[in-house]
Amino acid sequence: MLAAASVLSLPAQAEEIGEVSTVFRFLGKNDRIVIEAYDDPKVLGVSCFVSRARTGGISGTVGLAEDTADASIACRQVGDSLRFVGKLPKQEDVFSERQSILFKRLHIVRVVDPVRNTLVYLTYSDRLIEGSPKNGVTAVPVPRTNPIPLK
Repeated sequence: MLAAASVLSLPAQAEEIGEVSTVFRFLGKNDRIVIEAYDDPKVLGVSCFVSRARTGGISGTVGLAEDTADASIACRQVGDSLRFVGKLPKQEDVFSERQSILFKRLHIVRVVDPVRNTLVYLTYSDRLIEGSPKNGVTAVPVPRTNPIPLK
């Protein structure tokens, strides 16, 4: 019970699992595509894998560059079974991370589709003033013998 409570209080953390270089830079890091893994803190046994662009050069190395809004997502069942930590809201931000100094954020949102007993995950970027319509979506079907508990 204590473990479940501690999971509820922790935001999802990104784990970088790989990257490929896309543009050579003489100074600073190269431009690249990174692949990160996110474990859903309320659905034990589901991980999301996001690939996204990272700008290099001097401004990217010191955190001043703005990354593009391009991202792709694939979420999968990675455990032997799925376990839910409490009841899930119909829609919830699972993860959010600052992408630039100009208030740009990457989001991963979980949406429950109770009719199909499926978890749908969406990734997108937004800004304080203006967001981007670029997005990625994926779904994790849950066996009917394991109904998704909704709030």
